[in-house]
Amino acid sequence: MIRLGREFFARSVHEVAPELVGCTLLVDGVGGRIVEVEAYDAEDPASHGYRGRTARNGAMFGPPGHAYVYRSYGIHWCLNLVCAREGLAEAALVRALEPTEGLERMRERRGVEDDRLLCSGPGRLCEALGVAGGHDGLALDAPPFALLAADEPVAVARGPRVGITRAAELPWRYGLAGSPFLSRRLASAGRS
Repeated sequence: MIRLGREFFARSVHEVAPELVGCTLLVDGVGGRIVEVEAYDAEDPASHGYRGRTARNGAMFGPPGHAYVYRSYGIHWCLNLVCAREGLAEAALVRALEPTEGLERMRERRGVEDDRLLCSGPGRLCEALGVAGGHDGLALDAPPFALLAADEPVAVARGPRVGITRAAELPWRYGLAGSPFLSRRLASAGRS
């Protein structure tokens, strides 16, 4: 399989995000196929980078091809893949995976047996993969991360983002059409 390098991410998040659907994300060999992501760009009032760089969101400003990890509501870790050029805050939030590698480790970490509940949602995904604050700013093309290109085209569905109050209507959530591993269903599908 082809590994995705930093150059893959050095484009607009709106190009990168739908192309991530179907790719494989591994952290220390644990993970699976990406089935859902959300795009956030610098002009987006829902983006952490909208009001400028802070100590918390610094990784979101690049360089591209790195992780931006933050705590949501002080409880759950969330993993974002930084896109665009350095200095421009753009990232794709990984919302859900179809778990394929390291299932036992994921089940232990999450305390659940239903594979559909292991990585369906950004907080569950990070818990299952062992992603935490120490991963913030790390390169995505070096251990513990591995990102592999999709081995075939997939049907990508699109819809509004979830779990936010600003600009929630924007159709910047992308998912694998028909996947039972999505955090929430998506209506429209196209070919990627």
